[in-house]
Amino acid sequence: MPSPVESAIRGVVTKGVVAIAGFNRERKKAKGPNPFLEGLHTPVTEEVTDTALKVTGEIPAALNGLYLRNGPNPLAKVNAATHHWFIGDAMIHGIRLQDGKAVWYRNRWVRSNAVSDALGEPRAPGPRHPRTDVANTNIVGHAGKLWAIVEAGGYPVEMADDLATVAHSDFDGTLGESYSAHPHLDPETGEMHAICYEVQHPDTIWHTVVDTSGHVRRNEPIAVKNGPMIHDCQITPSYVIVMDLPVTFSMSALIGGASFPFRWNPKHKARIGLLPREGRGEDIIWCDIDPCYIFHPANAYETEDGTVVMDACVYETMFDSDLNGPDSQTAKFESLTIDPAARKVTRRVVDPSPQEFPRYDERLTGKPYRYAYTIALPAHLEDGFVGATRLYKHDLGTGERAVHDFGPGRVPAEFIFVPAHDGAAEDEGWLIGYVSNVESDTSDFVVLDAANFTGPPVAEVHIPYRIPPGFHGNFVPRG
Repeated sequence: MPSPVESAIRGVVTKGVVAIAGFNRERKKAKGPNPFLEGLHTPVTEEVTDTALKVTGEIPAALNGLYLRNGPNPLAKVNAATHHWFIGDAMIHGIRLQDGKAVWYRNRWVRSNAVSDALGEPRAPGPRHPRTDVANTNIVGHAGKLWAIVEAGGYPVEMADDLATVAHSDFDGTLGESYSAHPHLDPETGEMHAICYEVQHPDTIWHTVVDTSGHVRRNEPIAVKNGPMIHDCQITPSYVIVMDLPVTFSMSALIGGASFPFRWNPKHKARIGLLPREGRGEDIIWCDIDPCYIFHPANAYETEDGTVVMDACVYETMFDSDLNGPDSQTAKFESLTIDPAARKVTRRVVDPSPQEFPRYDERLTGKPYRYAYTIALPAHLEDGFVGATRLYKHDLGTGERAVHDFGPGRVPAEFIFVPAHDGAAEDEGWLIGYVSNVESDTSDFVVLDAANFTGPPVAEVHIPYRIPPGFHGNFVPRG
C-alpha cells in the first residue's frame, strides 16, 4: 500500500513533482547504448511515400484495404539514459492494397503538438488530454474512421486513409478520463469494449464501450488500488475480463526521472476480474491468480460449466528492474481457466517458448476457437526483446505448434489474420505483417496462407525502407 503522503501526491501529480521528475530525468547519463534507439529500433528520420513497390508472388485480390501499424518513433533527439520503448512520438506505417496490387507504402508521424511544432506545421485540431497527446500504440478502424490510440490518458487521434492526421478526439465529448490501446470489437453488436486507466486516478479504472456511431455509451468505474497498468482486456458474451496484476504506478520511479514510471509491485494482489458486461463496477467477480503479468491475451470464451477460458502470453514478472523496456522474456503461451464460483484462476502452459503479440480470427471474439498466432521472442533478453525470426501457429484443438521461419536476419513483428471472405472457415485466409531485414535496412510486407502456414509466402511486397518493429495494427477493408 502507498503511504498517505504518496497517495496525496499521486492523486494530483503537481507541477512541482513533474518539474522534479523532469530535472532528474535530464541529469541521468547513459551507461551504455539504449537497445530501443538502435538496430531494429533506430528511429526513422523522414516520411516517405512510395508508389513503385516491387512484388514477389501474387497479392490476393480479396485483400482490398489498408494494412496499418503504429509504434513509437521519436522525432527529436532523446536521452538514451531514460528513453523507454513505450514512450515516443507515434508513427504509422501503412500499405494500400487494391485489386491484387500494392498501390503505395507510406509512413507518417501522428501530429501531436510537439511533432507539429518540430515540423513547422499548424497544430492539428481537437481536444487534448492535459498530460499527453501522443497516441503511439495501436490503430483501429471503427465507425467509418481510423483511430490511432494509446492507454493511460491519451485521447484517440483520427487519421485519414492517406495517414494524414485529421484531429485529436474525445469521441465528441463522450470519452471521459482516458482510453485504451486495446479495444475489442464485439462481432455481434459492432461495439468496441475496453478497460481504461488514467495515471492520475490510481484508485479507478473504467469499462468503456464505444457504440457503432463512434460515441461512448458506457463508462463504468471499477475500484482498484495502487494504479495498476492494465494494457489489454478481453470480452465474452457475458463478461469483460479485467487483468489487475502486480505492475503499478511508482511515484518513486517518476520522481527519480523514469519516463515510464510503472514497476513490478509484489505487494499488489494479483487477480483477474469478470465484470458483467452491463453490470456495475461493484458487481465484478475477482478471482485470485498467482503473481504474473499479461500484456496481451488471445481470445476468451465461456464453457458449459460456467468457467471462462482465456489464452494469453504470461510473464512471471515485468518491470522488476529499471530498464528501457520489458525486462523479461518469460512469456509462455498459457491457457487460463477463470472460475467465478471458486474465485480462482488455474494456469496451464500450452507452449513454454518465449512469445508475444497473440492474434486470432477476430470474427470469433468471445467464442470457442482453434487457432492462435504469435511471434517468437529471443531466448535471452540481451538479444533484444524483439529479434527472433519465427512465427508460431497454435492448433489449440490438437496441441500442435507449427513454425514459420523467415530465415537469418529477417525479423517479423505482429502478424494478423484476415479471412478470405465473410463466410470463410477459421483457417481460411491470410496472415499479414511486416518483416524487417536486418542487414539491408529494408522491409517486406508479407502475406502467408494461414492454412499452409509453413509454406512459402503467397506474396511479398518489398519496401526499400526500414520499418521498426513497433507495436500493433490492423487491416481495414476498403473498396
